[in-house]
Amino acid sequence: MAVCTFYTLQPLNSSSSISSPTKTHIGFNQNQVFLYTNGAKTTSSCRFRTGEITCSAGDTIVIGLAADSGCGKSTFMRRLTSVFGGAASPPKGGNPDSNTLISDTTTVICLDDYHSLDRTGRKEKGVTALDPRANDFDLMYEQVKALKDGVAVQKPIYNHVSGLLDPPELIKPPKILVIEGLHPMYDERVRDLLDFSIYLDISNEVKFAWKIQRDMAERGHSLESIKASIEARKPDFDAYIDPQKQYADAVIEVLPTRLIPDDDEGKVLRVKLIMKEGVKYFDPVYLFDEGSTISWIPCGRKLTCSYPGIKFAYGPDAYFGHEVSVLEMDGQFDRLDELIYVESHLSNISTKFYGEITQQMLKHANFPGSNNGTGLFQTIVGMKIRDLFEQIAANKALAPLEATKA
Repeated sequence: MAVCTFYTLQPLNSSSSISSPTKTHIGFNQNQVFLYTNGAKTTSSCRFRTGEITCSAGDTIVIGLAADSGCGKSTFMRRLTSVFGGAASPPKGGNPDSNTLISDTTTVICLDDYHSLDRTGRKEKGVTALDPRANDFDLMYEQVKALKDGVAVQKPIYNHVSGLLDPPELIKPPKILVIEGLHPMYDERVRDLLDFSIYLDISNEVKFAWKIQRDMAERGHSLESIKASIEARKPDFDAYIDPQKQYADAVIEVLPTRLIPDDDEGKVLRVKLIMKEGVKYFDPVYLFDEGSTISWIPCGRKLTCSYPGIKFAYGPDAYFGHEVSVLEMDGQFDRLDELIYVESHLSNISTKFYGEITQQMLKHANFPGSNNGTGLFQTIVGMKIRDLFEQIAANKALAPLEATKA
């Protein structure tokens, strides 16, 4: 027998809520939403507007990406959406200051939009944006859950230019929802909604070098103000952001090179891809021989390497009590077209054809990190997320057939 749970949504602003039958912040004006359950125990979310009902089977998968400000989330998002085809862009006809990026397959939501305090409010209360008290986790959870269930939401917008909270924007359920920002794994309820999670872990030395490069060159900040900003944020980062990496399925860790003694410029990087074992739909990438401990210097006739060269490493390890596989690259590429030599020695990379990673890297050669492990590992993780999405979609397609057999 079919069962419907029916909701009537009253006019809401970005901070209002309703409770019929449970508290929610979906945010439509004079719309109705219900859940339809058929005899096969599959649930669809349906929306009623001006006489029209639209339903979704709730096939959205949710990816969480956590990192501190200025740690490469935007570049990672561009690489990820490119793997799925098509560039992501802000919602058409919407707020020009929207933080949302939409492509044919993906929608990327910036979790800054769930700040409960604007810039002035944070200053008055003496809290940073990293502090949970400056963020609305109830609203974050309810809207991410609604999108995962196939229901569109009216998501607020945090305006980074004015520092104010702008009127909300309509977000429809995509095939892949990426929530990126400071806190995607902080709240246990939101964390449980994630199908896959990534943490970008930038060491203090590299983060400082990147901040100087970005904020001095692009934003005109002084060295003293950059140092003061980093020091002011550090206690909250250590308390609320950094601990999230223990929950991540994959961590991209960026460290100073070991190839140059006492290097302090931060131009050559050592990057580690830490992959948790036993994650559903995710098989860690390996070099040469799965589970072995490998050290490889590929420089030679097939890979051009100027000083200080390139070194790869791979092997098993433990990370916050979890078994992990770790792939590491120290150094940088001279010629991206030669990357295919390295790609051919990697397995479980989930590519569609020989050389796809090299093709993606060449396509975005102007992106930051394209000549080192940050770009390489971001691209590999993008391939793995595409594979994860396809496996989940295939299993969901088979579920109704299995139910009828049962």
